[in-house]
Amino acid sequence: MAEIRISDALKSLLEVLPQRIKDKIYASVDFSDMLEAILDLGKMPEVRFEKKVFYLEDEVVTQEDIDYVTSKTGKFTSDNRAGIERTLHRISAIRNRTGKIVGLTCRVGRAAYGTIDIIKDIIRSNKSILFLGPPGIGKTTKLRESARVLSGELGKRVIVVDTSNEIAGDGDIPHEGIGRARRMQVPSPDKQHAIMIEAVENHMPEAIIIDEIGTSAEAEAARTIAERGVVLIGTAHGVTLENLIANPTLSDLVGGIQTVILGDEEAKRRKTQKAVLERKAPPTFDIVVEIRQRDEMAVYHDTAAAVDQILRGKTPLPEVRIRKPDGEIEIKQIPTQDTMPEISEEEVAKAIKQKEDDRVKIYPFGINNSMLEKCIDALFVDAEVVDSPEEANLVLSIRSKAVQGSKILKVAKEHDLPVHVIKNKTPSQINRFLRGYFKIVDGDSHEDLASDEVEKAIKQAEYTGKPVDLAPQNSYIRRLQHQLIERYGLKAQSFGSEPNRKIRVFPK
Repeated sequence: MAEIRISDALKSLLEVLPQRIKDKIYASVDFSDMLEAILDLGKMPEVRFEKKVFYLEDEVVTQEDIDYVTSKTGKFTSDNRAGIERTLHRISAIRNRTGKIVGLTCRVGRAAYGTIDIIKDIIRSNKSILFLGPPGIGKTTKLRESARVLSGELGKRVIVVDTSNEIAGDGDIPHEGIGRARRMQVPSPDKQHAIMIEAVENHMPEAIIIDEIGTSAEAEAARTIAERGVVLIGTAHGVTLENLIANPTLSDLVGGIQTVILGDEEAKRRKTQKAVLERKAPPTFDIVVEIRQRDEMAVYHDTAAAVDQILRGKTPLPEVRIRKPDGEIEIKQIPTQDTMPEISEEEVAKAIKQKEDDRVKIYPFGINNSMLEKCIDALFVDAEVVDSPEEANLVLSIRSKAVQGSKILKVAKEHDLPVHVIKNKTPSQINRFLRGYFKIVDGDSHEDLASDEVEKAIKQAEYTGKPVDLAPQNSYIRRLQHQLIERYGLKAQSFGSEPNRKIRVFPK
């Protein structure tokens, strides 16, 4: 098990403090686990640790002390932060009403190597990852080491968009903690979204690292980057996935939320109110990681599925990863109040086999297999196409092939299979059979059918970068599908003649 190694260059931070304060810290405190030093005008200096605060008594911070520190640091930017070159230390200023600095927070910056071993397989997955967690829990540390692993161990082209120089430190030469990744500095926080887009357009990265996504412009920039096939690893303002969904500014990172009005029958079928919340688009980030403690993380491997569960009033079950004191990593799932008790592998296998046994297996005769598969996928019915009568539990044929004495009727009789006959092999006839067999009713289900098919096509178009054809539908469903596609900001075109007219979805 890899050992976590800490590099903090702590003496570089202590050296910018006034000599008398620095001497007292050296003489009075074991500063190896120091978090920050606080210098407020007219107050005693404080040295803060993770579990205690140490006050330097008989000392009062003067304006000369504050001026001494600011003269030793880099320039303070518009976000009132400065740093010490080639380190990760951060100096944050408090100003009075006239702009004069009257307080300083001198925070220790540490590069930790080995902290992402607990999620290294996720970092290597080539998927976009969003870290959530309270301040000071180690989100930026995870970003820094992610940049190092992606650029060094995996050899990817990585750009770090470093708004406050927290990820790669102060100065023009980035800290070694980001490995071979390149760093783009941001002149002011309100320009972060523009630098994100500039990074993609000018430098062809395979991955972008971004800290503290906090505005709608940054959320939109993140979606634009993801749509271009670039892996995103970032953090956002929020402690849990539920917090993020409830944040109207940032909910777009996990797909966005919209209110949908259901028909009476559909609301009754779902056992919900008529107005429900639903996810309106694929998430920008494929995986969400909640950092609950420094050595404990909850991983949602499928952001879309987790968001959908939350919107339906359910509690998604994340994978929990814990680093034990001996360095061993434990991966487990913690049951929640609405989850079922743990079941054995044998029970899981039995359930899967039962599911497969219940699935309708269709042997097509005189009908194109791929066309039948597309219609099954479009209607989301529990069926599959098989290649032989031995595997099937029904035969689907066209009228001209299923005449009295035909081969298919003889084969069906030999295997004791029912034969279902449709007029011809067009998608509309196949759809009519499937809807009748699986009792898919017209009316309120149209909206669900259109939405599900469109979402699936949009994901495929975004992934492949190529147009995707929907299954043939009647004019009413096509109109609903066009409206949904426009809502997602994509273009679509209808083509073909009735009853085979269908929609083609184009990627952005």
